[in-house]
Amino acid sequence: MELKWRILVMNGKTTGWPSTGFRVNSRERFKEMQLGIFAKTFARASVEETFAAVASLGLHCVQFNFACAGLPSLPDEIDPALLQRIRRAAAARGIAIAAVSATFNMIHPDAQQRGEGVRCLGVVAESCAILGAKTATLCTGTRDPENMWRWHPDNNSLAAWRDLLATLAEAVALAEKHGVSLGVEPETGNVINSARKARQLLDELKSPRLKIIMDAANLFHPGDLPRQREIIDEAFALLGGDIALAHAKQLGTDGHAGNLALGTGVLDWRHYLASLRRANFAGPLIMHGFEEAAAAASVDFLRRQLSNSN
Repeated sequence: MELKWRILVMNGKTTGWPSTGFRVNSRERFKEMQLGIFAKTFARASVEETFAAVASLGLHCVQFNFACAGLPSLPDEIDPALLQRIRRAAAARGIAIAAVSATFNMIHPDAQQRGEGVRCLGVVAESCAILGAKTATLCTGTRDPENMWRWHPDNNSLAAWRDLLATLAEAVALAEKHGVSLGVEPETGNVINSARKARQLLDELKSPRLKIIMDAANLFHPGDLPRQREIIDEAFALLGGDIALAHAKQLGTDGHAGNLALGTGVLDWRHYLASLRRANFAGPLIMHGFEEAAAAASVDFLRRQLSNSN
């Protein structure tokens, strides 16, 4: 894909941006992103303790997972009293629940499992209104029956694409019913394994409820590291206007994402954060992919990067 560049003037500075399919809002100043973290980074006995751990780092935004409340990540039912408790615990510590995890394998080879995933998604989507969350996060899935994040060659099949569209059509109907957005993310192990496929998905479904989770660390296939900026630029050119949520995860020297403190790998953070700013993204930037022991250092690193990119 050939990217042509336009010159923009922002805050008195000129900058280039690929013009393919992406429009930048020309407001004079950028809004700030809200720095947050996966709530499940902190293993605690109660949601109150979990949110206290988040607040201790000076963070006020999370992506919530029902595992933090002693439930499966994708529960088939949730006690309304528990939802109220979660909401109160977050509010008491000044924490916004930006998104809730609702991942399941959307192209699992077993149609019955896909159907059960959709049913449970409805439970989570309904909970979002009570928790104040705008987005339920999804995994587009894989034909691997054991691990929804692991690549399978049949992911490229027409049958897999059709199953994804069918599952997402049901998911979008639930999102409409409950007034929530659905976030999908290009992941190299999933059926949506590139920004181009994500763009195709958005164009085919044409639903305002379907949005993008941008995580630069998940965009790279083996051998792609020398082309980091080119690949990030293409992703933002194709998807920059549809981002509801951004993730911050480290990229290792082997090209694999996660399991590292932020700032200890090879991701081009300066370019990624600048790309988010150029997209005028002012939503939640959620850190994950590291153990609790690395949380404080990761928060400090990303705060410095955000400050330096102003």
